Amino acid sequence: MKRLFITSLLTPLAIWPTVATAQEVPPPPERPWSLANEYYDPGEMDEARKELLHEGGAQSTFSYIGDRLETQFDGKGNEVLLWDSDLWFGQALNKLYFKSEGEYSWGDNEIEDGEIQALYSRGISTFFDVQAGVRYDFEPGGRTHAVIGLQGFAPYMFEVDAALFLSSDGDLTARIEAEHEQMLTQRLIIQPRVEVAFAAQNNAAFSEGEGLSSLDLGVRLRYEIDRKFAPYIGVEWQTAFGNTENFIKADGGDSNKIVGLVGIRTWF
Repeated sequence: MKRLFITSLLTPLAIWPTVATAQEVPPPPERPWSLANEYYDPGEMDEARKELLHEGGAQSTFSYIGDRLETQFDGKGNEVLLWDSDLWFGQALNKLYFKSEGEYSWGDNEIEDGEIQALYSRGISTFFDVQAGVRYDFEPGGRTHAVIGLQGFAPYMFEVDAALFLSSDGDLTARIEAEHEQMLTQRLIIQPRVEVAFAAQNNAAFSEGEGLSSLDLGVRLRYEIDRKFAPYIGVEWQTAFGNTENFIKADGGDSNKIVGLVGIRTWF
């Protein structure tokens, strides 16, 4: 027993020099990217590195996101089908984007508002891309616009899509969309969303009033049956301001309303 007691006291002292020496050992030197050239053919290694870089971010991919496909109803018999989707193809820094959104009136059996955009997207930071291209409004009026915008993730993971539009008639407008996803469970997600529109001039033909034109503020609650397929419900407040409100009322429309909605979000 006495020997065991002495051994227990001396053991930490015996291993202390080893611990101290291990802590003082410097880290290994950094290995150069070309170290393998000392063992393999340099030409073959150059090809291997190019393939590694390609597979690590230079490969071309594509994605489709149907962010909103929903029916909106205001309780007054007015129902519209709204779509909002993106399709892109490209690499990490350079992409070709196609965006489309619009509304189809169930009651009138016609598209009331619809557009498609073709954009070149270039990554300028970790979280943001700058985009430029053209937009065509097939309803109403068939206008064409030049587009420049910014898309990405703002602090606190707000997804932002902001753009300026200059029409072939010289009309300047802007639109900012922002949304945030908050997971309540692994499959139940709540998504607040806001969309704001501006115009630099009055244009009665397209119900655009100078200044702040409209505001859509809503929230959607979706359940991801599969990560790529998620039905949702929600509510949204839609209102117009200034001359935009006057133009909508003159056409017999509702410039301030709350709508319920039900839809599907999908991607692949």
